[in-house]
Amino acid sequence: MFESLTDRLSGTLKSITGQAKLTEDNIKDTLREVRRALLEADVALPVVKAFVDRVRERAVGQEVSRSLSPGQQFVKIVQQELEAIMGEANEALSLKSAPSVVLMAGLQGAGKTTSVAKLARFLREREKKKVLVVSADVYRPAAIDQLETLAKEVEVDFFPSTSAQQPVDIAQAAIKHAKIQFHDVVIVDTAGRLSVDQAMMEEIQALHGAVSPDETLFVVDAMTGQDAANTAQVFHEALPLTGVILTKADGDARGGAALSVRHVTGKPIKFMGMGEKVDALEPFHPDRVASRILGMGDMLSLIEEAERNVDQGKAEKLAKKVKKGNGFDLEDFREQLQQLKKMGGMGGLMGKLPGMGQMAEAAQGPGAEKELGKLESLINSMTPKERRKPEIISGSRKRRIAAGAGLQVPDLNRLLKQHKQMQKMMKKAGKKGGMQKMMRDMGGGMGGPGGMGGPGGMGGPGMGGGRGGFPRR
Repeated sequence: MFESLTDRLSGTLKSITGQAKLTEDNIKDTLREVRRALLEADVALPVVKAFVDRVRERAVGQEVSRSLSPGQQFVKIVQQELEAIMGEANEALSLKSAPSVVLMAGLQGAGKTTSVAKLARFLREREKKKVLVVSADVYRPAAIDQLETLAKEVEVDFFPSTSAQQPVDIAQAAIKHAKIQFHDVVIVDTAGRLSVDQAMMEEIQALHGAVSPDETLFVVDAMTGQDAANTAQVFHEALPLTGVILTKADGDARGGAALSVRHVTGKPIKFMGMGEKVDALEPFHPDRVASRILGMGDMLSLIEEAERNVDQGKAEKLAKKVKKGNGFDLEDFREQLQQLKKMGGMGGLMGKLPGMGQMAEAAQGPGAEKELGKLESLINSMTPKERRKPEIISGSRKRRIAAGAGLQVPDLNRLLKQHKQMQKMMKKAGKKGGMQKMMRDMGGGMGGPGGMGGPGGMGGPGMGGGRGGFPRR
């Protein structure tokens, strides 16, 4: 996410962080590069102008001259202004009535129907709401079928509709049903068009007037850059929008939409779609996104993800096992690989770690996930005894295991080598003061097999909140 903008801004700001003193000249030169980086990222021109003016105004004033580290203070100003453009803080959904109605609007192809399912799952799992979804898209019968399929997948209720009905009738019938069945939230999917047209706007205005939704969310594709902001503005003029869902943000290397939508419409981005899977929806936190854009990572989101996805019981069990000196076998290694996949794989993990720019970008590709899949296939091809005691895996066993996984013996040898390195790390971690010593040893080998870049390295027991892991809150 935002890779090209991150690279440009990081390089530009690096030149000023070493400055002992900020002058109008070096601020001017840096801001020229910042302006160029933002325009290349397809950020809307009025947003770029307002941003650069605000940074210049604050940087040239007394705020920086009093600072002990002017260069760092300048970077801090840039970060704060990025946050201000995107909305200061996350704004949660306002669900007051029972049932609360959420109306989803947007163009065709923006990912609206998928976002309905993602939001339904988010509300069911994290907000403990009973959710009903309904499609008022009477022009595309496949949209109704698609939503029904997705509703089953995310385990929420689906209200049936047909293309012969009127959108207003469908929505009102769904809300009536939700009241009888005591649903907390009704999410209404609406028809999209390939472009904004008058008929579409009149229909959705009538629908909005009939159901009086608590939330009217505009779903927009982040990949469309500043066009996303312009389209959002048109919808905002036609409907009283309460927020925006930015889809396909994981594929947006530029960041123009994220930086433009709030400033242009005055409406907050409430969620980001971070992939095709139904759990790939994150609340939008401007401070965390600004931190990612400047290459500083997003540790808070990473910790929250670990708390949601990592099995605490298994993590504690492994931590106790290692502490007792009972080793770290291939069953444990497989468990760590599965936990890593739950957290979005190596790419999703690296993208949230500070200073991982290019490494994170490399880990986003299909190659990294394929490698994790190979490791798991090889372990699955072993007998339970071989997983517990890898030292018994001889030449003939190696050939059988590799063939069973559809791979070669050298692939298995690499796995066994990586596991042995992980075993050594776990042994060190189990001793008194071992975690600190292990982290020192890892310091120089960020890309090595047992370090940040190695499969299983970041997926170790620390992730589960066990000894030496991320702190529990």
